[in-house]
Amino acid sequence: MLIDTKNMVSITEANQNFSRVARMVDENGLAVIMRNNRPCYLLLDFSDAEASLEKTTDSLSHEELMTMARQILAEHRETFEVLAQ
Repeated sequence: MLIDTKNMVSITEANQNFSRVARMVDENGLAVIMRNNRPCYLLLDFSDAEASLEKTTDSLSHEELMTMARQILAEHRETFEVLAQ
């Protein structure tokens, strides 16, 4: 995924000035929140995310969705374990 640098914001800045980040989403469609100089979170307008998710999931079977979920969990297991603490 290519990320436009004008849509990037540090997690500290997002925490301290969330309204600015929300305006960024309104203007640019998304904001990428960085942690330790790495993309960590993606903030989207809810209606855009919902429409995109519906398009994606409508065309997939339950088995395909479960396979994707297992793959994501396997790839990011360490991160999920840290978050669960």
